[in-house]
Amino acid sequence: MKIVVCIKQVPDTVEVKIDPKTGTLIRDGVPSIINPDDKTGIEAALTLKEKMEGSTVTVVSMGPPQADVALREALAMGCDEAYLVSAREFGGSDTYATSGILAAALKTLDYDVIITGRQAIDGDTAQVGPQIGEKLSLPQVSYVEEIQEVAADHLVVRRQFEDGYHIIKIKTPCLLTAIAELAKPRYMSVRGVVEAYEKEIKILGFEDLKDNLELDMIGLKGSPTNVYQSFTKGAGTILKDLSAEQAVKAIVDKLEEKFII
Repeated sequence: MKIVVCIKQVPDTVEVKIDPKTGTLIRDGVPSIINPDDKTGIEAALTLKEKMEGSTVTVVSMGPPQADVALREALAMGCDEAYLVSAREFGGSDTYATSGILAAALKTLDYDVIITGRQAIDGDTAQVGPQIGEKLSLPQVSYVEEIQEVAADHLVVRRQFEDGYHIIKIKTPCLLTAIAELAKPRYMSVRGVVEAYEKEIKILGFEDLKDNLELDMIGLKGSPTNVYQSFTKGAGTILKDLSAEQAVKAIVDKLEEKFII
């Protein structure tokens, strides 16, 4: 089984600050990490590899050259190959453009299963994974919390739902989006770290992918959406020593004050 995991290097949101003048994220000096849901996807892929003899795990990331660090961490966890999708033409891409670029990259690879994280902590859109599946015409299951059965031609997965869950049998090739409950990521091994820096990170640039791209739908200029403003929420109000009736009245009064009700 050939498994591909799409990951994203994101700023550690615990450390993120907002520029008060521009309303944009201050990224300088902020540490970067593998997006948590994507890291769960890596672990799920490695678990599948261990269950299916002869399987391989390839990790793919779109980003600037420094995303190399995230890819090497994935290699150190046990992934076999890594691809960095990177070009100036791809800069500023929104979710639609990003999914198109990643889909073009994935067309150059062999895969039975593609795993992405549910969503990235720097955007929280949960759009890229499903959009990749759509652009590759793949059956897909989102919000996967358990892989119950693995076979050469299908998987059986448990999908988290609002008030319960779904058990779904899906034929391969397919795409899954992972949530935190799916797996607990393993630590890198010392040997894995050493070997990760001996492996080649393969680069897929604009020239490599242009024949499979919508050229007018990549990068900032080709993105249908853009971020108008980013902001942080103000501190909340803590109500202490109130009865249930008093607490309800205080909340209703505040909602009326803000013209929410």
